[in-house]
Amino acid sequence: MSACVPRLLAVDGRQIECLSVPGDRARPTLVLLHEGLGCVAMWRDFPQRLAAATGHAVFAYSRPGYGRSSSVALPWPLDYMQREGRKGLPAVLDAAGIGDCVLFGHSDGASIALVHAGLVADPRVRGLIVLAPHVFTEAAGLASIAQARDAYVHGDLRAKLAKYHADVDGAFRGWCDSWLHPDFVRWNIEHVLPGIRVPLLQIQGEGDQYGTSAQLAAIARAVRGPCRTLLLADCRHAPQFERPGETLAATGEFLDGLAHIHTNEERRTT
Repeated sequence: MSACVPRLLAVDGRQIECLSVPGDRARPTLVLLHEGLGCVAMWRDFPQRLAAATGHAVFAYSRPGYGRSSSVALPWPLDYMQREGRKGLPAVLDAAGIGDCVLFGHSDGASIALVHAGLVADPRVRGLIVLAPHVFTEAAGLASIAQARDAYVHGDLRAKLAKYHADVDGAFRGWCDSWLHPDFVRWNIEHVLPGIRVPLLQIQGEGDQYGTSAQLAAIARAVRGPCRTLLLADCRHAPQFERPGETLAATGEFLDGLAHIHTNEERRTT
């Protein structure tokens, strides 16, 4: 696998850490949107594996407040995912010169992808792949975040995350304090789902500690485009690491289907 070096991209007065893995320029770029405690480096070698398995170029970035991107003042607004989907993500795509793309989001990143596809009329987005998405809060998920807070304060989670985030306390508190805020229990983005008309693949582990399959069911009921659901046994919150073979295979099949749809669309318009 080719070595790829992260770089900084200027976006709306901030420095955004990003990583590009080359691929077939004729195919949509896969845009990776990380989880609530993630960043470019925490994708590990998955961007390279994804590019190698599919032939698509891959672009990953660390949202403001994460990784080596510019810090964000605390507290974060409770609608931080909606804001990123409406404003932050399209600004990054513009600055990076991304054309046709497929959004590939994990956890918070999956929610951001859903918001963008549901609310922003962005013709660049040809499809969505969402891993462990959440569109509303669940008691078990909030309890798992409370456990993460305990591990950060009393255990070794802070030391582990400090290897990846320049402002580790800002990244953790921004995410954790938002999710555990008393008002966040009412957080819900199901209203954006009927606006999603592009094909969607959703993948979740049966043992996901942050959300149940009710999240997948709600998405499948509400979106207006084709939706495929893959629920993986012996898997928790990170299918890309816990079940990489199945995740890559499903992604490849989904992208092949997108290419077929795109070819048929071109034929109808010529």
